[in-house]
Amino acid sequence: MNPDQLLEGLLHGNAAMQRRAMAKAITLLESTRSDHRGLADELLTAMLPHTGKSFRLGISGVPGVGKSTFIEALGLHLIGQGHRVAVLAVDPSSTVSGGSILGDKTRMEFLSVHDQAYIRPSPSSGTLGGVAEKTRESMLVCEAAGYDVVIVETVGVGQSETAVANMTDMFVLMQLPNAGDDLQAIKKGVMEIADLVVINKADIDAIAATRAQLQITSALQLLGMHGGSGHAHADDTLWHPKVVQISALLGQGVDSFWAAVSEFKDLQNRNGRFASRRQHQALSWMWERIDAGLKQTFRAQPRVQTLLPQLSQQVAAGQLAASTAARQLLGAYETKSQSAGFI
Repeated sequence: MNPDQLLEGLLHGNAAMQRRAMAKAITLLESTRSDHRGLADELLTAMLPHTGKSFRLGISGVPGVGKSTFIEALGLHLIGQGHRVAVLAVDPSSTVSGGSILGDKTRMEFLSVHDQAYIRPSPSSGTLGGVAEKTRESMLVCEAAGYDVVIVETVGVGQSETAVANMTDMFVLMQLPNAGDDLQAIKKGVMEIADLVVINKADIDAIAATRAQLQITSALQLLGMHGGSGHAHADDTLWHPKVVQISALLGQGVDSFWAAVSEFKDLQNRNGRFASRRQHQALSWMWERIDAGLKQTFRAQPRVQTLLPQLSQQVAAGQLAASTAARQLLGAYETKSQSAGFI
């Protein structure tokens, strides 16, 4: 399909046509083939007027916390309220084979077959931050197709993998009872930027879940006191992160979770932070693509390609410092660019 046909399928196709168009559009956007890049850019430009109307929810947490089970319970709850739900699930890629299992749909057996839901697993392909390289573009496809809630499920994350917070309207961090002490709760990183923290599997040990909720609530208040996280503790016009308990397996607490999300959305719209967050994310997206493009251009530079094997061998053999080799390659790239009139 060409971009016009894909857009027509996204906007006006029947259910089957729309799903095919979404799958093909995301595949085109994820493609690394050079001849697909122009078509992908054309499709993105055509889609933009039809995007931006969904609520983008990022969900992260350690492996085994129950992200997929929770997303299925939440998705079915939202569909019951009249929403259309798209889930972009990111699976880790093997550092050995490069492959991914892409098995999240098997853990959402009821949501995956619902006609008001769309689930797309994608490999992380070495991209850091818990998301795939083209997750932002995939969100736009879902929005153009009319899904009003787009959920991004990250790979199991550590404390520094926070990219999903920079592409969604709300960042939710899932935690387990008995997962750490008070010191762990106040560590900088992923906890510091969470808009809402969910204690899952609260049905297993109610006392531990309550203790974790109190510890994390205190930690979030302490982190908010410095005023630099966007959650300034003393400012009533700003959102103060909350902690809720749920049992995704039993479906308990999902309604309370969504009530907190709705409260967050209303407040962000009133104080103007919803729009400003989207604007900041659009600029971040632009610079991410510039960084990726510069890296590709650098590797494709003929003089760099000539020097790279020799310098790589010297670095691997311990004959040349990596930083020195990097400066030589950058110097070769700059010299070539200047001679070509790019600088």
